[in-house]
Amino acid sequence: MSSNPHSTQSRPRPGVAPSPFADSYYGVLELHPAASPVAIRRAYRELSKRYHPDTTLLTPDIATVKFQRLNEAYAVLSNPDRRSVYDLQIGYSRWNVIQVPPDPLQGQNSAASTSLGRNSAYLDASDRPLSAGEFFALALLGLTLGGCLALALLIAWLRGDPLVIPSLLPWFIN
Repeated sequence: MSSNPHSTQSRPRPGVAPSPFADSYYGVLELHPAASPVAIRRAYRELSKRYHPDTTLLTPDIATVKFQRLNEAYAVLSNPDRRSVYDLQIGYSRWNVIQVPPDPLQGQNSAASTSLGRNSAYLDASDRPLSAGEFFALALLGLTLGGCLALALLIAWLRGDPLVIPSLLPWFIN
């Protein structure tokens, strides 16, 4: 992008590291690439009201450029297919487990030199360790399954039903 002071990218706030996607369509809409379609629509509507040439205090030519860039960003990001292709072009993937931050020494060539496979610390989603939340969910699932089986056996025992089907008994004895 250009270093024009009137460009559509959001200005970095003091003390906050600039986003690697600030020069992208996501930067135009002031969103993170993981934003939902609803958030994209909401941001577009808010910013289109702010930058529409008929309703803004900016000069008409600056407002027109900003509004056209905003429409261009929304046209790409509101279409799921075009958004997926665009995300790959800028080096963002929703499917990678961990996004490796770009090397600051590579500079401008980092987006062009990285590919989908090399942009992740893990090779695929099955290659990563389970988180504490995932272990907790698995433990709850196991306890629920065990509790249901114990409850079914208790009810069968209280009703006087056989706990083992007699025709299967020879298999359990051997």
